[in-house]
Amino acid sequence: MSGSGKVLSLMEHRHETCSPTISRTIDRCRHAVSEARRRESAGLSARAITIIVPFAPGGGTDVSARVVGEYMSSTLRQQFVVENFPGAGGTTGTIRAMRASPDGYTIEMGHIGTHAVSVWLYPQLAYKPDVDFEPIGLAMETPLVIVARKDFPPKNLEEFIAYVKANSENLNMGHAGVGSILYSFGLMLNSILGVRPTLVPFNGGGPATSALLGGQIDYTCGATTDVAPHVLAGALKANAIAADERSPALPNVPTTKEAGLPEFKALPWFALFAPKGTPRPILDKLSDALDKALDDQKVRSRFSDLGGYVPEKARRGRQALATLVRDEIARWAPIIKTANIGR
Repeated sequence: MSGSGKVLSLMEHRHETCSPTISRTIDRCRHAVSEARRRESAGLSARAITIIVPFAPGGGTDVSARVVGEYMSSTLRQQFVVENFPGAGGTTGTIRAMRASPDGYTIEMGHIGTHAVSVWLYPQLAYKPDVDFEPIGLAMETPLVIVARKDFPPKNLEEFIAYVKANSENLNMGHAGVGSILYSFGLMLNSILGVRPTLVPFNGGGPATSALLGGQIDYTCGATTDVAPHVLAGALKANAIAADERSPALPNVPTTKEAGLPEFKALPWFALFAPKGTPRPILDKLSDALDKALDDQKVRSRFSDLGGYVPEKARRGRQALATLVRDEIARWAPIIKTANIGR
C-alpha cells in the first residue's frame, strides 16, 4: 500500500469515533489525500504546466494557447502558464520545447508552420516535428485574411491584385518570421500573383498586425483571430478570406473563391505537443483535458468570435495529430519548391 493509501485507511478507521469538528478535519484531509492519489496515478503533481508559445503575445498561437490552457487548468486542477519565446519563425521556442524535460510540465502550442513548413524552409532545422515531439491534440483552425492598411488604395480583391501587380517593388508585406504561417501563406499568395514585394519580418502575428495598423507595412495574410476586431472597427481593410466559406467573425468579407482567386486557400491549424519521451498516461491525460476544453461551449464561442474553428471529434486526439503532421510535411514539399520559396 502506498503512503497516501495508509494515511487514508487510518483516517477512515478513526472517523467513526471522532467529534464533529475533528470529523470535518478528517474529511478535508481525506479529500486532499484522494486528490494527491489522483494526481499520482496520472503522473502529475500540483506543479504548474507551462505552455510554450513560440511567438510574441497577441497572435493566433498565443490566443489559442491561453483559451485552451484556461479550461484545461480547471479540468486538471493545475495552473497553466503561457510563456512566449519568439524568434526565427517560431523555431526558437519550438527547439526550447523539444529540449524540455519530458515530464508533462512543459508543452508547446505549435502550428502548421513550426511543425510542417519549417522542415522545408530551414535546411539545418534542429528538430524533426514528426520524430522529436509527442502529439497531444489539434486545438484550433483559423482561415487567413488578405488584409491591408486602411488607407491602401484598392477597395476589393480584384483591385488589390491589379494594384499589387503594378506596384509590388514599392510595397511591403509583413510576416511573422521565416517558417511562420504568415510567411508561408504570404509567399504562396505572392507566388500565385507573380509579385515580389519587400518582406518585413516580425516576431509574431500580433506585432505584424500592429505594424499594419501603424501603416509600417502595406499588407499581410493575417489570421482571422488577429485581424477581425480591427477590420470590424474599420482600422484595417480586408479584401478576402482564404476559405471555402465566409467567417462568422467577418460575415461581410467575401471568400477568395467568391472574389476571383479560388486557388488561394489558407486554413492553418494550431496544436499542442509535448517533448519526445513524455509518458503515455500523461499524454492521454493532457489530450483528454484538451478534448473536454474543445467541447465546452464557452471555449467554442471564444474561438468562433475570433474567427477560429474547433476541429470535429474525428480530427482530434493524439493519433489524428500525428497523421496530420506527417501529411502536412509531405504536402508542403512541392508547394515550397513550386513557389520557389527558400532562404
